[in-house]
Amino acid sequence: MSRSDSRPVKHSLTLRGHRTSVSLEPSFWSAFRALAVRRGLPINALAAEIDAARGDSMGLASAIRIAVLTDLQARLGEG
Repeated sequence: MSRSDSRPVKHSLTLRGHRTSVSLEPSFWSAFRALAVRRGLPINALAAEIDAARGDSMGLASAIRIAVLTDLQARLGEG
């Protein structure tokens, strides 16, 4: 992976009818999209679920990264 591949990339999401931008590294965007596919959800719906569950102390990008990690750990039997 080159240095530019690890820089966060900003994408727009729609959460409950409002547009917001989230910056994630390309690997996390890819894993987040794959998680949405596995769950049978549009990416905006999955982002809204994560947003609703994250609480006030964590940003949305961090919550998405944790959701991706938690999914990976569960699939590897580590969760």
